[in-house]
Amino acid sequence: MPHFSRPAAASTVPALACLLVAAAGVVGAWAWLGTPVVMPRSPLAPGEKLYCVSYAPFRAGQTPLDPSTRVSAAQIEADLSALAAITDCVRTYSVDFGLDQIAGIAARHGLKVMQGLWLSDQPEKNRYQIDTAVALADRYPDTIRSLVVGNEVLLRGNMSAGELAATIRAVKARVRVPVTYADVWEFWLRNRELAAAVDFITIHILPYWEDFPVAADAAASHVEAIREKVAAAFPGKDVLIGEVGWPSAGRMREGALPSPSNQARVLHEVLALAKAHGFHVNVIEAFDQPWKRALEGTVGGHWGLLDGVTRRPKFAWGVPVSDHPLWRWQAAAGVVLAACVFCAALAARRRRPGRERWMVWLALTANAVAGGLCLGWTIENVPLESLGIAGWLRSLALAATAVLSPVLMSVATIRNLPMPCFAHVLGPTKQRTRDPLARALVLLAIAVMVLALQAALELVFDPRYRDFPFAPLTAAAVPMCTHALTAHRAAGGRTAAEVAAAILLLLSALYIVPNEGLADWQSLWFCATLVLLAISLLRARAGPG
Repeated sequence: MPHFSRPAAASTVPALACLLVAAAGVVGAWAWLGTPVVMPRSPLAPGEKLYCVSYAPFRAGQTPLDPSTRVSAAQIEADLSALAAITDCVRTYSVDFGLDQIAGIAARHGLKVMQGLWLSDQPEKNRYQIDTAVALADRYPDTIRSLVVGNEVLLRGNMSAGELAATIRAVKARVRVPVTYADVWEFWLRNRELAAAVDFITIHILPYWEDFPVAADAAASHVEAIREKVAAAFPGKDVLIGEVGWPSAGRMREGALPSPSNQARVLHEVLALAKAHGFHVNVIEAFDQPWKRALEGTVGGHWGLLDGVTRRPKFAWGVPVSDHPLWRWQAAAGVVLAACVFCAALAARRRRPGRERWMVWLALTANAVAGGLCLGWTIENVPLESLGIAGWLRSLALAATAVLSPVLMSVATIRNLPMPCFAHVLGPTKQRTRDPLARALVLLAIAVMVLALQAALELVFDPRYRDFPFAPLTAAAVPMCTHALTAHRAAGGRTAAEVAAAILLLLSALYIVPNEGLADWQSLWFCATLVLLAISLLRARAGPG
C-alpha cells in the first residue's frame, strides 16, 4: 500500500466535516434570502384596476435614443391587450417612434390615455409634437383623458418657465381635453406661476431618486407628505401624482434598496394611501425599459410592473414576494462549488501528504462558504448588470474569478504555496515562475485586481449609476485573503505594483463609504472586499522565481 494512504484517508474526515458545514451554511443562507416577504393586504378591491400606468413600448434592442426606431402596431396591440387587464389608463410621453398609434389601439381595448408630447430645446420638433398630439386629441376625444404638455422640461433645463407656460397656454387653446405639465415636485414649487397655465398639476415623486434617498419602508409616507405639501402650495388645483414607483433591481442609494419585494411593498402602501386619502396615482411603469440602462445604469431598466422579457407581472397584489425565487438552484450551485473546493484540495493533498493545521481547514471552509453563497448571486446578476459587449465581458470575467478563486486558492493553501508577485509572470524571463499553479494564481490575482480597481474607481469618479459587484468580488477576495494569511510567505520585499494597487483600493474604500452612506450595505460589503484584496496584495513577496 502506498505510504501516503493513511494520511490521505485521515485528511478525508476533516474535509468531509468542513464540506458539510459549508454546505449547510450555503443552503441555510439561501433559504433565508429566498424566503418570501409578506405583503400588506391588496390595495385593490376584486376586479379593481390601477388608475393609470406609464407606458413605453420599447423592448430589448429598441430605444428612443435611436431616431430610426419605429414600434409596430402589432407590438403595441400585444402590450395594451395585457395592460387592459390591470389598468384603466396608460400615460405616454411622446408621439415619435410609432407612439402616435397608441391612442387608436387603446380605444379598441377600452383604455384611457394621458397623451404626452415631448418638449425639448428644438422648436421644429416641438411643433411636430404639439401638432400631432392636438390632432390625436381631436380624433380620439373619448379616449384621451388629458394632454401632458412636456415632461421634466424644467428639470432638464430645455426651456424657461415663461416659455413653457406660453407653450402650455397655446396648446390649451387648441384642445377640449384638460391640459397639464409633469415634472419633479421641487420644480413645481420653484415655478409656481406655471399653475395658472394648467388645468391640474402633475408631480413626480420617486423616493429612490430623491437627493436624499428614502428607504422603501418610509417611501409611502414620504409620497403622502410631499403631495400634501404641493397641494397646500396650490389651493384649488387638483394634484395628480404622475410618476411614483420603485425599482426591482439595481444598486442601492443610501438606504434605498431596489428589490422585487421592496417594489411590491412600496406600491402596495402608496396605493393604499391614495385610496384612503382620495388622490390619484400614475404608476411608473408598465414594462421594464432596457434602453434606460444606458442612461441610468442597471436600476433604470427595472421599474416595470411587468417583466421586460416575459411580459408577465412581477408580483401579485397581496401575495408574498421572494427576492430570489430561484434560491434552491442557487443554493445547489453553491454546494457544487463548495464540493469542488474540497475535492480539489484533497486531490492536491494526496500529492503532498502531511498534517494540516486547523487554520487550513478553516480557510478552506471560508472559501467554500464565500464562493458557494456568492456564486448564485453572481449568476443572477450577470444578465441584470450587463449592458453591451463590454458589460457582458466584464460580468463574465467577474463570474469566472468567482468560480476559479475558491478552487485555486484552496489548492494553493493546502500545498502551502505562497502567493507569487506579479513579476513572476510579467517580469523578465529569469524571474518568471515555472510552477503552473503559481502562474495561475498570479494571473487570477491580476484579473481580480484589475476588475476591482475598475469598479472602485468608477464608484469614486462617476458613482451615481454604477453597480456594486460585491458578490463576485467576495467569492474572489475571501479565498485570496485566507490564502495570504495561512500559506507561508516567500522571502523578499513587497513590489511596487502590488503596493500601488493596494493603496488605490484602500483609498477608494475610504472615499466610497462616506460618499454612499453607512445605510448602504451594498457599498459597505463592496468596500470590505476591497480591503481584503488590499491585504492579499500587501502580503505578496518578491521571492525567487
